[in-house]
Amino acid sequence: MRLILIAFCLGIWLLQQQAALPPTRWLWALPLLSGILLLPRFTHPPSEIMRLGGVALLSVALGFAWAAWRADARLAERLPDHWQGVDVEIVGVVSDLPHANVRGERFVFDVERVLTPGVSAIRRVQLTRYWPRGADPRPTIHAGERWQFTVRLKRPNGTHNPHGFDLEAWMLERGIAASGYVRETPPPQRLDARAATPAAWIDAAREGICSRIFATLDDAPYAGVISALVIGDQRSIPHPQWRSFTRTGVNHLLSISGLHVTMIAALAGWMAAFGWRRWPRAAERLPARQAGLAVAVLAALGYALLAGFQVPAQRTLFMLVVLALALWGRREPRPFSALAWALFAVLLLDPWAVLSAGFWLSFGAMAAILWVSFGRIDLPEKLRGWVTVQAAVTLALAPALLLLFQQVSIVSPLANAVAIPVVSWLVTPLALLGVAAPPLWHLSAWLMEGLGQGLMWASGLPWAVAVRPAPGAAAILLAVIGSVWLLMPRGFPLRVVGVVLWLPLLLPPADELAAGTFRAEVIDVGQGTAILIRTADHALLYDTGAAFADSDAGERIIVPYLRAAGVDALSGLIVSHDDNDHSGGLQSVLRDIPTGWLLHGMPAGSRLLRDAIAPRHCARGQRWQWNGVQFAVLNPPAGAHLKGNRRDNDFSCVLKVSVGEHSLLVTGDAERRGELELLESGADVVATVLVAGHHGSRSSSMAEFVERVRPRHVVFTMGYRNRFGHPHSQVVARFRDLGANILRSDRGGLIRFEFGEAGVVAAEYRPSLRRYWHADFSP
Repeated sequence: MRLILIAFCLGIWLLQQQAALPPTRWLWALPLLSGILLLPRFTHPPSEIMRLGGVALLSVALGFAWAAWRADARLAERLPDHWQGVDVEIVGVVSDLPHANVRGERFVFDVERVLTPGVSAIRRVQLTRYWPRGADPRPTIHAGERWQFTVRLKRPNGTHNPHGFDLEAWMLERGIAASGYVRETPPPQRLDARAATPAAWIDAAREGICSRIFATLDDAPYAGVISALVIGDQRSIPHPQWRSFTRTGVNHLLSISGLHVTMIAALAGWMAAFGWRRWPRAAERLPARQAGLAVAVLAALGYALLAGFQVPAQRTLFMLVVLALALWGRREPRPFSALAWALFAVLLLDPWAVLSAGFWLSFGAMAAILWVSFGRIDLPEKLRGWVTVQAAVTLALAPALLLLFQQVSIVSPLANAVAIPVVSWLVTPLALLGVAAPPLWHLSAWLMEGLGQGLMWASGLPWAVAVRPAPGAAAILLAVIGSVWLLMPRGFPLRVVGVVLWLPLLLPPADELAAGTFRAEVIDVGQGTAILIRTADHALLYDTGAAFADSDAGERIIVPYLRAAGVDALSGLIVSHDDNDHSGGLQSVLRDIPTGWLLHGMPAGSRLLRDAIAPRHCARGQRWQWNGVQFAVLNPPAGAHLKGNRRDNDFSCVLKVSVGEHSLLVTGDAERRGELELLESGADVVATVLVAGHHGSRSSSMAEFVERVRPRHVVFTMGYRNRFGHPHSQVVARFRDLGANILRSDRGGLIRFEFGEAGVVAAEYRPSLRRYWHADFSP
């Protein structure tokens, strides 16, 4: 049975790797394959192996078909293209917990009715209601309320970079058909304080508990952690705390983990069985053991719902149900079978769960625990068993962590040895009991604060985290096999082979560039700019993307990409000028990536420069050479930063990178004045590749400048359906008339150029790794 379940799940995973949904005509093969089920068991081993292989193939096909059917239905719910950016009036219920920041409040909205004629049914959207300027930012939207809004929507779209976060997949999994913002004209109307649905009641209860936690703990530093442990709202955890949890490898404890669900279920089941045995009449009708099992499952279900029914909680709940049914029926419980059934149930309900990191980490950790804990003849004593389990989980999850996050916590085993008992047996029970007795939240937060200070210290150790480039699929597969080999029982031969299989992951081949060549990668940061330029021995970052309400492009996009690309240090960094979409991620980059020097076009007293070492202003005439590649700053003129008669955009650092007859020109947000200065200076602005100034605004790329540069490729860095209307149609036409190859980051994702004496090769990331949910969007 385990073979059938795992094969079904494999089929679901295969569907998620497709660039397009398959046509329905292949479904005719399923009835033919189902004939395999009519075959009897064979006594001849080769025949039986063939029969089992056929059953497994049928299960893969069924899983593939199930996921394809669910995907087709989910994609059909997306917002039609012609309704993007148009006022649409909807009525629905606020789902999940709204999240407020300095700009407004964001929430998920389950649509019940679309009042605008002609708009197809939309089931779920993600909305933002912005605070009015000068208004007191008090939340007005609450979970479970029914509202009538006028909204403007757009289809799901995110940034596309290798090993980056796929927003479109995330929205697909959650059934979000569009995102947008609430219009204040006509004014939004609250129709019901609480909708009469079970989901609305649960969401309202979760928000009520969250409000009580923060009202009780006031400004306690770890109030957000208590909220996360009780209701699964990790967004309340401040970023510095979450960073320390991640670097010490205990972040799984500060969300609703399977360990917490198991602990709550075990505690509830034990208390129920204890009380049941002291009620003779009840014990005569139903044994105390079975009563305890029933209560344990109900407690796990209740906690999972309270915590938002996340994948780790689902996995634990389904495993508990399978094990409880086995014990109820007086059958021997089989943990590996329970894990397989849980895997099947999670993916049956949510075929897109395989796209989330939590899915792989949760099931991977549990598989490692079962592998070293069950079916062994020689069971270790408790302390050695605990150490073995910690080592097994660390070893098993390391390949996934390197693939997903390009880092593994070295201090994780020691940090978890302390954090697991404190969080699971003290902080979490007290936090949950605080729902009935709020003063207990103070004790829980006090314990968490003590632990948190220790984790902060550990996370600051220079060797706390090992960072490696993103590994390839072959290296990951070999490392997983090596982990299984190393975790075999004592006495298994050739255990050293497991270490050998890890070597491709630990010692990846270097991505080397030859002298006299360079690579330029225009990183997709949405509406903003970030360009990584690498030579044989050096790396330069030009601009750092935008800062957001609760994070920035440096932390979310650029630093993860640099790590995945194997860039562990920057020789230099240029921040073109003092606009958020160019400088917003600077501090995150300086904090996480060692940087040699910094050139900039910002005011000398900018707070963004406080962590920089000896920053200097860009000035025409600055030149250097790396590995046979020429770098030159062409603008602004020397001393321009001392004059107050320039617009911010015209302080932009203009950079030209050349090798042989081929070059890259980046002008930042330089407008007409900056382009005229370049032309009048006599600088050689002819370039093979041009990153268009000011994202294609008509205030830049004037006809004379475009004619002088005459690029073969022009790149527009921009966000999808941005509010500025970039790039302007006249600017695009200007380059198209020259025969330039037009590339846009909102369509192509990361754009890579390989420069050498022989020429320039351009490549876009998004088309090369397309998935069926990555729809083609018209501008």
